[in-house]
Amino acid sequence: MTHNPERNAQRPLRVLAAMSGGVDSAVAAARAADAGHDVTGVHLALSANPQSFRTGARGCCTIEDSRDARRAADVIGIPFYVWDLAERFREDVVEDFVAEYEAGRTPNPCLRCNEKIKFAALLDKALALGFDAVCTGHYATVVTGPGGARELHRASDMAKDQSYVLGVLDERQLAHAMFPLGDTLTTKDEIRAEAERRGLAVAKKPDSHDICFIADGDTQGFLAERLGRAEGDIVDESGTKVGSHDGAYGFTIGQRKGLRIGRPAADGKPRYVLDISPVDNTVTVGPAAALDVVALTAIKPRWCGTAPTGPGGYTAQLRAHGGETPVTAEPAADGTLRVSFEEPVRGVAPGQAIVLYDGTRVVGSATIATTQRRKAALAG
Repeated sequence: MTHNPERNAQRPLRVLAAMSGGVDSAVAAARAADAGHDVTGVHLALSANPQSFRTGARGCCTIEDSRDARRAADVIGIPFYVWDLAERFREDVVEDFVAEYEAGRTPNPCLRCNEKIKFAALLDKALALGFDAVCTGHYATVVTGPGGARELHRASDMAKDQSYVLGVLDERQLAHAMFPLGDTLTTKDEIRAEAERRGLAVAKKPDSHDICFIADGDTQGFLAERLGRAEGDIVDESGTKVGSHDGAYGFTIGQRKGLRIGRPAADGKPRYVLDISPVDNTVTVGPAAALDVVALTAIKPRWCGTAPTGPGGYTAQLRAHGGETPVTAEPAADGTLRVSFEEPVRGVAPGQAIVLYDGTRVVGSATIATTQRRKAALAG
């Protein structure tokens, strides 16, 4: 197999480099230009009111970010444009985020943005304009097999790997994806040093790990403003009320802090969120052992290539910065994905994405719909 086909292309490609205003996307655009490609930079304006989005850190939405991206493009020596995708972003990412929490699920907005914005809306527009590929600063690699099929693989440096949030890309999208940082066995400090050598002012710009469209980082406050406060009960596994809350949407499965439970559990041990019921606005809490998940059903699978048939052994990643766990997974006749874990896992919540791997290759992803807990399995 050949890594980074863009470097071995027989002809220069017309490349649209998505430039967020951060150091990674700026260096990726510069490397694409160095490789001889015809690169154009584009910054996505994702907020109708960019002043309301986070400033002072790497985001993708502020006026500050737009200016930083433009300055980087000028230094690299490539054309630069700003595309307004605010309405699409609001509908496909922000409104989806709010609706998922309202339904008692835990979404990943970065993954949804990659699926709906960067590799759907942006890619479709790029192809319509005659571009061959979209380049981003994600840490992942695209591999071309003997038959020419494109595969998504983890980055060479696992510490920076971002393949989890790209697990929604299908074969067509991968055919037009370029990740120049994916095979870089360097630290982030070295990426910053490269940016400084190139004269890019974003070299020292800090990273941000927050949700770009929540300006102050207060997710619960953001949701309360849109969904309203709705007082409800916090109950234990027997249904006994042990506390109250201002809205079930403010909790996630596995949460321990901020529960405001008046009295301790009978065994004196911490309690965790086990279930969120938006129908009756109830949050159920219990011991850590009750969080053990042995199997799950996921919906809306998206395959990074040919869909698997029959059961197979894989590893699964359940959150952006989580580790891998061995699983058996099988696409079901009803279009869902059935997954069982070799060892119980905790903190698995409906709405999260599960991404399957075969070694370093990303097989595909799906959205967790239901989980089976170990206690329930034992009772059965």
